[in-house]
Amino acid sequence: MSPTDLGQPDRLALHSASAHVRRKLWLALEAHHLTYQTHGQTLVVLPESFADLNTLLDSFSVSERHELLATPWQGGGPDPWQIAPLEQWLRRLNTPWFAGAAQQIHFMVQPIVRLHNMQVHGHEALVHARWEGEQLGADTLLLAAAAHGQARAFDAHARRHAIMQVYPTLPPGQRLFINFSPSVVYNPDICLQTTFEACRQVGADFSRLVFEVTESEAFPDLALLRRILERYRAEGARVALDDLGAGHTSLAYLSELQPDVVKLDRALVQGLHADDPRVPLVQALITYAHALGIEVVAEGIETPGELALITALGSDYGQGYYLGRPAAQPVLGSVA
Repeated sequence: MSPTDLGQPDRLALHSASAHVRRKLWLALEAHHLTYQTHGQTLVVLPESFADLNTLLDSFSVSERHELLATPWQGGGPDPWQIAPLEQWLRRLNTPWFAGAAQQIHFMVQPIVRLHNMQVHGHEALVHARWEGEQLGADTLLLAAAAHGQARAFDAHARRHAIMQVYPTLPPGQRLFINFSPSVVYNPDICLQTTFEACRQVGADFSRLVFEVTESEAFPDLALLRRILERYRAEGARVALDDLGAGHTSLAYLSELQPDVVKLDRALVQGLHADDPRVPLVQALITYAHALGIEVVAEGIETPGELALITALGSDYGQGYYLGRPAAQPVLGSVA
């Protein structure tokens, strides 16, 4: 991966199709005493005001913020190929470390435990990076990658390195869960080749790999997602869906995609007790998944009570701080 270093723009041209938002933007620039110029209907902010644009955005509603676009000026004029939402540009300006940090990623691993005997079934690889003494987690890295227009490259980069760094340390018989975002795969036959090549380089047994769909927004093209999962399966790997019961991972995904594994969202598990109104829902989700031949992992187990209840409800596997925190090396054998 070679993330593009776009450098610091000379200026940012701010614009909106809405006359109301344009006027509000001008008033906000004036109120915050930011340095700007006017070019017709466009307001051009100078670098000394970039850091204050975050404060300015607080005065806009969500819908108004979506109206605000920014175009960088680098050299003689604006670069229309780099037009993007203002918030994305601000994230880019606030993460100048991304290109360097992306070259220094490493992985923590968290155990996934078979609940009927408390044996470690496998580990999930969690991407991190060190940069100037600071530990950067997956959420921070993924947001920065998107801001720099590197979401696809970083996703593939992280997948490859998870395989190359973690698989050789995996105890015999355990599975490696590898996160991927389907929204960055436009053609599975092309985009996944580097992933498969990494597997071959370390002699990975594909049957011990579980590729886990992580998606914070609804995936609009189920047919493409099905092709992606089928492509992984064609190599002998298994596939998992994350966050069932929260966000956008719905029951329709289970019946349409028929994954090998589904993960119950931690919001369904944390604090769960016998009289909890979530218990019938959790039971129904586990029963439905099993009826489709899908194994279930309950995430977010943090107490003995949660472990006992989720085991009684029939979950196949568990994951969470009570069973094992993310660590530098995989766990061998049992967590009991």
